[in-house]
Formats: sequence, C-alpha cells, structure tokens
Amino acid sequence: MSSQTIGQSDNFPRIGIRPVIDGRCNGVRESLEDQVMGMARRAAELISAELKYPDGTPVQCVIADTTIGGCVEAAACAEKFARDNVGVSLSVTPCWCYGSETMDITPAIPKAVWGFNGTERPGAVYLAAVLAAHAQQGLPAFGIYGRDVQDRDDTSIPADVREKIIRFVKGGLAVAMMRGKSYLSIGSSSMGIAGSFVDSNFFRSTLGIRTENMDMCEIDRRVEKGIYDAQEFERALKWTRKYCKEGKDANKKSIQHNRAQKDANWEYVVKMTIIMRDMMIGNPRLSELGYPEEALGRCAIAAGFQGQRQWTDYKPNGDFSEAILCSSFDWNGIRAPYIVATENDSLNGVCMLLMYLLTNRAQIFADVRTYWSPDAVKRVTGKKPTGINKNGFIHLLNSGAATLDACGKQRVKGKPAMKPYWEITEREAGACLNATRWCPANLEYFRGGGFSSSLLSEGGMPLTMTRISIVKGVGPVLQIAEGWSTKLPADVNKILMQRTDSTWPCTWFVPRVTGKGAFRDVYSVMANWSANHGAISYGHIGADVTTLASMLRIPVAMSNVDENDIFRPHSWSLFGSASPESADFRACAAYGPLYRN
Repeated sequence: MSSQTIGQSDNFPRIGIRPVIDGRCNGVRESLEDQVMGMARRAAELISAELKYPDGTPVQCVIADTTIGGCVEAAACAEKFARDNVGVSLSVTPCWCYGSETMDITPAIPKAVWGFNGTERPGAVYLAAVLAAHAQQGLPAFGIYGRDVQDRDDTSIPADVREKIIRFVKGGLAVAMMRGKSYLSIGSSSMGIAGSFVDSNFFRSTLGIRTENMDMCEIDRRVEKGIYDAQEFERALKWTRKYCKEGKDANKKSIQHNRAQKDANWEYVVKMTIIMRDMMIGNPRLSELGYPEEALGRCAIAAGFQGQRQWTDYKPNGDFSEAILCSSFDWNGIRAPYIVATENDSLNGVCMLLMYLLTNRAQIFADVRTYWSPDAVKRVTGKKPTGINKNGFIHLLNSGAATLDACGKQRVKGKPAMKPYWEITEREAGACLNATRWCPANLEYFRGGGFSSSLLSEGGMPLTMTRISIVKGVGPVLQIAEGWSTKLPADVNKILMQRTDSTWPCTWFVPRVTGKGAFRDVYSVMANWSANHGAISYGHIGADVTTLASMLRIPVAMSNVDENDIFRPHSWSLFGSASPESADFRACAAYGPLYRN
C-alpha cells in the first residue's frame, strides 16, 4: 500500500525564522549580530522541540542566511524560503529595525513578529512600527511581546512568549499543510444536508484546497474489476474477522440478513475501506496491476462519502470504512488517521481537518443529537443527574461511523484520552477494538446492510466541538464549544440509549457554560448550534482553533474560550477592542478570504 498519510514528510512545510536587525553598520549592526541570531536559533529550537508533523517527526525550521537589515537581505531571505518550502514566517529582533524595509511581504503566508522586551534596545518600538506597516499594507501579522522586561543577556524565552510562538506556529502550519491539497467528494449531496453541497469556492478561496469529485459507482467498479491490492484485502479481512467483533442485530427477525449475507457484507465493506483510501491518496500497487491512473489517487487531505440514500438503499453502508479510516489503527498497524466525513458533510469534514492538523489526533464526527435537561432525565429514568451532569448534557450520537479512538481507552497520566498515533501502544489499540462492537446496520435506514461501530466514550476527556457554517452574505462562520465527555450511571445510560439507536457510537458531552450568551446554560449551547453535525477533538484547543480561524479569515460567532487566551493578528484590535467577537467579523470581512485572488 501507499506509505502516505496526510502528506509526506519530505513535503511538509517548514517554519522560516527571519532574524531582523538594525542595518546601521560601523558599530550598531555589528554589536547586535550575535544577539539577533541567538534569538532566531532559540525560536527554532523551541519550535522543533515542541511541535511535530502528522508523521511524528519534529517540525523543521529554516533560518535566513544572514540577519536582515534592509530590503536586499529581505528579498534574499524570501528567495531562500521559497526554495526551502517555508510556509510560515516568524521574524525576531531585540532592537530597532527599519520597519517596511525589513518586513515579510510574501502574500498568503502566516506572519508573526517577536519583539524582545528589553530596555537596552527598542525591540518593542520596532515591533509596533512593523505591525503598523503590516496593517497599512493589508498583510495581517501577529505581534509577540513578553509581559516582563528581560535583561539583554537573558537567553530564556518567557512562558507567555513561548505560548504565543507555539500557538502561532500550530495555526500557520495547518494553513500551509492544507494549501494545494484536495477534498475528495465521493458522491454528492446526502439527504439535503447543506454541508454536503460541496462549495468549491469556499475550499479554494478560504482554505487553498481544490475539490475533487468522484461518483460512488467508482467504488463498485473497483470492487467488480478487482482494482485493489488482493493481498492486502486478504490480510485486512483476516484482521477484521479477528478484531472487529460483531454486535447484536437489532433488526426485526423477519428482515435480518442471514449469515451468508452478513459475511458477504463484511467482505464488501473491507474492500470499500481499502478502495476509499486508495481514492484519497493513491496506491503504487495499483500501477503494478495495470491501473496507473487509479494508482495516483486524488491528493486528498480529507474526503467525504455521501452514502445515503442512493448508495445505502442497495449497498452496504460506509460506517465501517469511515470509522476505520478515521481511527489511528487498522490491519496495517498503528498509523495516522484519515479525515473522512460522514454523509459527505464537507463543512464538518473541514472542522475535523483543522483540529487534526492542530493536534495530530483522530477526530470524532457526530450528530449533535439531543439536549437532555435535568428534569427530562428525572422524568424518563427516575434519577436526577448530579455532579458535572447536574445542568444537563448533550448527546453526541453518530450513525455508526465514529473513530474508534473516541472510546477513550487510550491513556494520558492514567486518564482516558485520544493520543497522536505515535504515542498509542498496541495494547491501547487493542482496547479500543475490544470496546467496539460492529452491529448489523439498521435495515430500515440502510437497506443494503453493513455494520455500525457501537461504542461508548469514557467520561472525563476534555473535548472541543466545532462547526463551520456558510451564511449567505457573510461567508464561513465558526462555532467553538469546549467541554468534557461525561459518564452516566449504567442504568441511566441504558434507558436513554434505548430511546434512540443503541447500536451507534455514543458520547455524552457537557459544554463549559459561562452564564451568558450562547453559553448561558447547556440548553443554550444546543439551541445556538448551527447545524446537525459537530466535529469533536480531544483537548481544550479552542484558543488554537481561534488563532487558526483568524489566519483563514473565518470569524468566530460562538465560543466559550477565555478572552485572555484569544490570539489574533495585531490589526484585529484596530477594528474595535471592546468586543473581540464583533472585531473579528469586521476584520475578516475587510481582509477577505486568504486566497481570494
């Protein structure tokens, strides 16, 4: 099979470090060379030590060949960065420099400037001057400036500066890694869901991603013609039979598939999984089989499968394929997850992709299904919720295609977690498989059969749920809700699950409420959510998502992220400082999509 995951390590974008200096020679510049280059090296060391690419290797940095004292050296740095695949730009300096002569003017590359807070040289003055130049030229840049004054010979990077550098680079890398890739739409619109009407202009102008479209019949063609690696299929089917345990068949006995039909469906969905992956990223093995075109794939960093209803009315559903692809392990071992959106909800797929690129962790796709109030729980179960559940909770329930990582059987410091794949142990992967049952599909929904991943997320995981919706006249708008997975008493869980499809993957979610606005209470979160789906990531990463959204010029309309943690380009404050949410809308509208040209 192909060794690709989401991108190849040789092609991952690098971080460009620009050491900027006062260009006045014969005394000034010479005295600053070591200090300026030292800042650049320390920034590079920090980034490479803290951040990893999706394949688990350290993020690579490129430092300009010389310090940058004027436009000639700035141009030479830009040429070097273009050759070295630099996708993110960080300028550093402890001193005054000539602002518009030394700034990075490369369009569409995220930019930040770290100005050293010291008294010997006016690094803060340069920072203010160059950020003003960025604003005036329509090139948003992030400003990084430590809260406390440092001595000139202090080579440490303060905690607040470290946090901003890392947050900026995370978001910048996500922008750069998406650029030039594809979203593969397998099928078209699913049941009238707006997000499954793939908006190619949004993908191109906002994300820098092209859209590729393939009819679902391509899957059936490849099955019928044998356009897949037969040896891998045999290995995959053997693995599936061993580790993917079949669950209860909740269908009426009169319509249940017999054993032969179920076995045939198992073989088909395993082939589907291999084929969908090959359609995304290609597979050189296909070229050996005489299919060089199919071997190329579609350079897809994310995909979506329509499924319902034109496919699922007569073919096995896509739940197994979506769940396994979105998980961090399969018959080839522990590996990076893929991003595949259920029902081809491309906007939810984008949210999964953004959070994956920020965290390198598998993502949950779910229906934002039901708000359970304390009174409703008491009426139905006889028990009133307590503790974290006392104000009610939201039921995140998928149609059977959630990542298996969502069960929370991986561990960080002994607590339930979803980890980057290179941190997952074989035992943890096995525990996720053991916690999942593959229930025969609801034949009233999925007439062609198939199998749905049935699992229950452990409680106590910090989670962030996001959603992008496109609003006519406004464009893309983002919502963010941080909270936790929660555990219900076993009898309460059973009763509530019996009121819906108990064979589907379940996560009980309690958002963090603030007492005001859309986060006044748990009900308000549900009432203000903009679509039927949500993308859910492990960790409280709302601040990172906010920074990334500002780089893409996607305003945030709903968020429970602390205002003190919001980090956006410096010019955002010039659109109004009293209400960061309103300023975000005005700034994004003024700058327009990142790739609008």
